[in-house]
Amino acid sequence: MMLRDKALGAMVGSAVGDALGGATEGWTTDQIKERYGGWVTGVVEPFNSDWRNARPIAPYHKGDGHITDDTLMTHALVDVYAERRDHLDAYAVATDLVPLLIGDKRWVPELEGEALLLQRVFLAEKWLVARLHYGHIDPREAGVGNIVNCGAAMYVAPVGIVNAADPAGAYAEAIDVASAHQHSYGKEAAGVLAAAVAAACVDGATPRDVVEQALAIAHDGTRAAIEAVAEAALGVSDWREALPRLRSAVAPYDTVGPHYREPAMDARLPSRTKSIEELPIALGMVLVADGDYEAAVLGGVNYGRDADSIASMAGAICGALGGHAAVRSDWATTVAEASRTPLEPAGETLAVVAREVFARDAERARQRDQRRATLTRGEAAR
Repeated sequence: MMLRDKALGAMVGSAVGDALGGATEGWTTDQIKERYGGWVTGVVEPFNSDWRNARPIAPYHKGDGHITDDTLMTHALVDVYAERRDHLDAYAVATDLVPLLIGDKRWVPELEGEALLLQRVFLAEKWLVARLHYGHIDPREAGVGNIVNCGAAMYVAPVGIVNAADPAGAYAEAIDVASAHQHSYGKEAAGVLAAAVAAACVDGATPRDVVEQALAIAHDGTRAAIEAVAEAALGVSDWREALPRLRSAVAPYDTVGPHYREPAMDARLPSRTKSIEELPIALGMVLVADGDYEAAVLGGVNYGRDADSIASMAGAICGALGGHAAVRSDWATTVAEASRTPLEPAGETLAVVAREVFARDAERARQRDQRRATLTRGEAAR
């Protein structure tokens, strides 16, 4: 029952954070406050009322409780788990996920109609189709050359649930899965986000436990960025106060630069010293909020920039920490109705699949230990 509760919390929490953050994506905190007459504290209308003709995000109907591509991709990955009933790898992305992107029409709230997922996802996700379906690239190497962003990290929370309480296993599986999509610090972020969700599933885990697990497993610029943001979060308990502090802490590692709509020339290039912005900020908001779902998500929403992904990641972690009840039910109801997308089935499915995977893992471990015992039998006597 605890596994089911945490799976529901992570999946519903992620989707709600995504929907709330969609309205503020791409804007600064000051612009958000000016547009909405103060802090955003729930579901709001689109930033641009004439969203069909707005630039640079037309024709997407962001806001009004609509989930974005983050949740669409997350639910698609859950569908792959439902089909495979076991751990995934880069080949599963090629054989199972890509066909969903190009052959399965779904309701896309931001387009207000049914469409292929390929028609909604960003260029970095369209890369999956170009490289795997048309280019026939080895799935383990298909992510090389893609723009480095949070595209893989934004939908790997299900990997953390299937590897609940095993951050190292979640990291390894997410790195394998993300290899079909991303490289460099984009792939690293996917592994660390999955590990954070797995750590949040441990009974009695705290936000500090989650961040310590993330730091223990992360590498290079991703680790340095998380460490810097975590240090900036110390002694801060109000997400409003945390906004400028966390942004200043992550800025040296963020390649996009100060103007989100006008990325620097060296933005999104592979690097050993850089990090995506979204993951460290999400973890920072979880720390500032002390795991409180509402506070962490609102911190991500009002941070702006890639707000939907930040709030979605923070929502997944806090949802896993606190369970389904941690997510505000009025927000969840509004988002599900506005998006015409039930939010609970993804969590229910993951909980069932995870139990099956746990059983498979236990049997695989039993057989491995038996083989190893045969290899070492008699050594103690010698």
